[in-house]
Amino acid sequence: METDAVLDLMWIVICGILVFFMQAGFTLVEAGFTRAKNTSNIIMKNLMDLAVGSLAFWAIGYTIMYGDSIGSFIGSPSLFYNVRGDMHNLFFQTVFCATAATIVSGAVAERTKFSTYLIFSLLMTTVIYPISGHWVWQGDGWLTSLGFIDFAGSTVVHSVGGWAALVAAALVGPRIGKYTDGKSNALPGHNMLYGALGVFILWFGWFGFNPGSELAISGDSANNVAGIVITTNLAAAAGAVVALFLTWIRYGKADISMTLNGALAGLVGITAGCAAVDPMGAFFIGVISGIVVVFSIEFIDKVLKIDDPVGAISVHGVVGAVGTLLVGVFATDGGLLYGGGFGQLGVQAIGVVSIGGWAMITTFILLSILKAVIGLRVTEKEELEGLDLHEHGIDSYPEFGRDK
Repeated sequence: METDAVLDLMWIVICGILVFFMQAGFTLVEAGFTRAKNTSNIIMKNLMDLAVGSLAFWAIGYTIMYGDSIGSFIGSPSLFYNVRGDMHNLFFQTVFCATAATIVSGAVAERTKFSTYLIFSLLMTTVIYPISGHWVWQGDGWLTSLGFIDFAGSTVVHSVGGWAALVAAALVGPRIGKYTDGKSNALPGHNMLYGALGVFILWFGWFGFNPGSELAISGDSANNVAGIVITTNLAAAAGAVVALFLTWIRYGKADISMTLNGALAGLVGITAGCAAVDPMGAFFIGVISGIVVVFSIEFIDKVLKIDDPVGAISVHGVVGAVGTLLVGVFATDGGLLYGGGFGQLGVQAIGVVSIGGWAMITTFILLSILKAVIGLRVTEKEELEGLDLHEHGIDSYPEFGRDK
């Protein structure tokens, strides 16, 4: 192999490893933002998203997403992918697939049957994610043909997971005690240190997620990668700062969970356009994402009365959609603010709506079937005493009892 080809392959593998580590970040965020009695259940869900997703995506999902296009809608499927010169891409795309699946976990935390969740995770990584991903990233998908831009997956990965999470959380229903007399009650997470460490790990892993999506680092790609690192970091920083001050003004306190979600919102928001915008554009995308996530979390919780313990629907679904739309505004080549008119913005809207609709409709169908066959929710007794004990036979914090 030529030196440049080796460098590019190594870059993809290294970035895939960084994205792999993001699974630890998701685990910590979800565990920290929820109650102690469900910690082991959350560990198991996030672990199995990665394990089940790796097997399912290798077995068939990868070719459904990247196989020869059938009608610009789906890849030609084949079993147990084994093309020696493409193993680096299989790995890189596998960890992206696992990310999409695990977004749902946080939104349905603390009350969902583990067996039901496993089946849904399998179907998410085999069917839902690969098909809509084919529309954008395979090269011959119908959204690619329209000129839709989603460089690293604000919509392909994050909104798919976020909109699936919206439907799942609505179908499974709120946690016991979350809503009384029409009022939303706080059910505080048990460990903000876990939540903060999880966000730092996710921020770190995003430097594989976005720059790795360049799929090369040799030649001109080196400067492209460096630029993507900067746009990614600026958006995350702006999202955190804006969420901090917005909530400080609204609540009278410097809110840690909203600030952490502001950083994640900035990261999700910039993911679609990280290679298409300049640093100033990235800053404004981060600012907008930080504002949107605060009001979205409040709206979903207090108006829609959908219980999302970690804010996954807002961070990934809503902000993923907004970030994808903002490519049509801030892209230096064809964006609205750069003389490109509304054309790109219109294409972005088509992609956001079509992929969002796909994720929600397929999730609704699959979970409705699962609800009828095996049920979605644990019993009241199991929920009150904790999923750790009833689903896994363990107490994550035996020294503290299980009253939290």
